[in-house]
Amino acid sequence: MAEPRYLTAQEAGARLGVSAATLYAYVSRGLIRSEAVESDSRAHRYHAEDVRKLVERKEQRRNPAGVARAALHWGAPVLESALTLITEDGLYYHGHDVLHLSTTRSFEEVATLLWTGRLDAASDLFAAASAAPAALRGLAHLDAEMEPLQRCVVALTLAEAGDPAAYTLQPEAGTAAGTRILRLMAAGLSGATVDDPIAPALAAQWAGGQSGAADLLNAALILCADHELNASSFAARVVASADVPLYSVVIAGLSALQGAAHRGLAARIAALLREVEEPAQAAHGVAAWLRRGERIPGFGHKLYPQGDPRARQLLALIAAAYPDAQAVHLAAAISRAAEDLIRRQPNIDFALAVLAEVLGLPPSASLSLFALGRTAGWIAHALEQYAQGALIRPRAAYVGAPIIPAGRE
Repeated sequence: MAEPRYLTAQEAGARLGVSAATLYAYVSRGLIRSEAVESDSRAHRYHAEDVRKLVERKEQRRNPAGVARAALHWGAPVLESALTLITEDGLYYHGHDVLHLSTTRSFEEVATLLWTGRLDAASDLFAAASAAPAALRGLAHLDAEMEPLQRCVVALTLAEAGDPAAYTLQPEAGTAAGTRILRLMAAGLSGATVDDPIAPALAAQWAGGQSGAADLLNAALILCADHELNASSFAARVVASADVPLYSVVIAGLSALQGAAHRGLAARIAALLREVEEPAQAAHGVAAWLRRGERIPGFGHKLYPQGDPRARQLLALIAAAYPDAQAVHLAAAISRAAEDLIRRQPNIDFALAVLAEVLGLPPSASLSLFALGRTAGWIAHALEQYAQGALIRPRAAYVGAPIIPAGRE
């Protein structure tokens, strides 16, 4: 069940293990936000997120080693970053609201914001950008049946080998390489050379330039650009901490996307959409998945107990652009059924699958969009890690066999 947004005084006190007086003291010190209940002005409700953070802080003081272990699974922050802030209902790149960026800025501008902290440098950075010719020639000789992410890995390997500046890790060289990498990724994923702004080029290649497609693809790329230290970004950042060139950093990120958690998820969401087919069958279709013991793919996100704002934004944009599309009505019906049956709301993976269905994109397009958007974030994490100049090297908590002194085997 999703984490509630608010707790009663009794619930908050129980989670913290404190009396009502101590709870009120936490509120007065600004540690927990409190709001009056509309139906009873004498009663208050308390933000569950604040209570959770305070519980984690207390646990860290009692058991720092245990908290450190849990942090690597899903929990306390493990390193500092100025790139992305995630709140329970919002997302910000360098302090800018991502939902607003998704409808007012180009993907190139947002990539530049992530890399430099500025929105006004994209035109200069991308004006001279083009994918490496040798890598593009290499793409032309690859098996047409090869999956797009695998094509990108080959192209990035060729591009790194042919780029004499690849091992120059200074910011200016990094941002220049970043522009080339985004062009190359777009070419590898779409199968066409991309020298125009990326979203319109993808719309022309994938969606036949149909009305509104470029804006939707642009929004999707921006919404996927970064999400703090998810598995692929953390993998990219660890690799970058060893002073590895950006091309190989992006390959590390792509490697993390090729497992069941991402590639398999995209396939399962597409299967759900195909199986349900009609909006009237949504409740029956979702129930059928549950009866088979399968999780409903594309719903729920631990960081967003009230629902993934990226998904809400993209689904709303799709519905506004294509209000009569069958896939829009199907997605809405499946979302209602999932809310009723499992109390979960759509996440960004579901929204990307719906976008691909509405625009008639290739089967691999939803994962490809995610990978291309996230490439901007991987590059940003690498540039930030280069600047910090520290190797990411956590210690392991040994839980193996007891030590056997020499001579006592």
